[in-house]
Amino acid sequence: MVGIVLTGHGRFAAGLKSALDLIAGPQEAFKVVNFEHEVDELEHDLREALDALQDCDGTIVFADLAGGSPFKTAVLISQEYENVEVIAGTNLPMVCEISLARTFGMDLQSLVNTALSVGPEQITRFDASTLAADTEEPDDFSDGI
Repeated sequence: MVGIVLTGHGRFAAGLKSALDLIAGPQEAFKVVNFEHEVDELEHDLREALDALQDCDGTIVFADLAGGSPFKTAVLISQEYENVEVIAGTNLPMVCEISLARTFGMDLQSLVNTALSVGPEQITRFDASTLAADTEEPDDFSDGI
C-alpha cells in the first residue's frame, strides 16, 4: 500500500483528515503533520512521518500550498527518501479519491496522476443565474396525480 502524509499550515492537515475519516472511514498508512510552530519542528515531524511509512510501496506527501513552508520542507526532505512524491494544492476530493484508489492496489505514479487530475476537476463555481433560467412552473398536484 502507498503511504500518505498530509501536511499544511495550522491544523489544515488534522481538519482534512477528520473530514476524510467521516467520509471514507479510518485510514491505514496515513500520517498527519500540522505546521503550527517552527520550521524545525515541522521538519522533525515530517521525517518522523516518512520514517513510519518506510515499509509502504512509496509515499505521497500532500501539502496545502505550493511554496509554503510545509511544501518546501517536504520537498527538501523527500530527496532523502526513495519513492516519495510531493503534491501541493490539496483538497478533500483529491484525498478521498486517493484513499479509495490505494485500497485497490494502485501504484505510486498512478495515484499521483489520479490526484493531479481529480483535484482540479472538483473545483467549481456555483452560478445562481442558471436558477433564474428555469422559469417552468412547478406541477400542481393538489388534485392528485
